[in-house]
Amino acid sequence: MTTATLRLVGPTAFERLLQRLARTLSRHVERRIAHRARRREITLDLLREQQTRRHDPTAVDHALAQLGLPRR
Repeated sequence: MTTATLRLVGPTAFERLLQRLARTLSRHVERRIAHRARRREITLDLLREQQTRRHDPTAVDHALAQLGLPRR
């Protein structure tokens, strides 16, 4: 009777398999979330850099001169 009671208390092989699958799936999802967050940060940094980059005013004057337009 004690042996039968002990078997009922512990998880079955199928339940252990499901627990392992759930842990594996959770790790996979957490890695994907972290990877996506890193990519988002890199993209935002690049976007910020592009938006704050100063343009060379002489390059604009040179382009206008090539088109035959008066300079600024």
